[in-house]
Amino acid sequence: MTRFAFIDREKAHYDVAALCRLLKVSRSGIYAWLRRPPSARTVADEVLTTQIRTAFDDNRRVYGAPRIHAELAEAGVQVGRKRVARLMRQAEIVGCHRRKRSFSITQQDPRAEAAPDRVDRKFVATAPNQLWVADVERHEALSNRAVVEGHRGRSVAAGR
Repeated sequence: MTRFAFIDREKAHYDVAALCRLLKVSRSGIYAWLRRPPSARTVADEVLTTQIRTAFDDNRRVYGAPRIHAELAEAGVQVGRKRVARLMRQAEIVGCHRRKRSFSITQQDPRAEAAPDRVDRKFVATAPNQLWVADVERHEALSNRAVVEGHRGRSVAAGR
């Protein structure tokens, strides 16, 4: 939003001269801006926004900017994808998003009990041989070895 547009929006609540002084613009500038007709780019953006909204509604309100751009190109409208995205943002048109995929492929048994937490989530030992926990960082399937992190943060190879 330009400073002039802000002044135009807020002139019902505040004095125009005070707003102009605050935003460091001249009063004659705001009145000249109000009398000036909209630019060719603004008019073209309004027409394009109408076409975008029509394409969006025709496609069950699910298409995003890339698909709307493809629809407009198919209809013979030459416009950039980023301009379509900008106009969709300004008009608050948002397509549907894909659902988040579940990464769990194992079905959990709802009757199973959780394993007891014997270390009470305190994984830091003050001395060697007090607490034995492991964090598997890497598993090499060919040699059947795993690299685990030891007491002092050193990686230790364990396996055959």
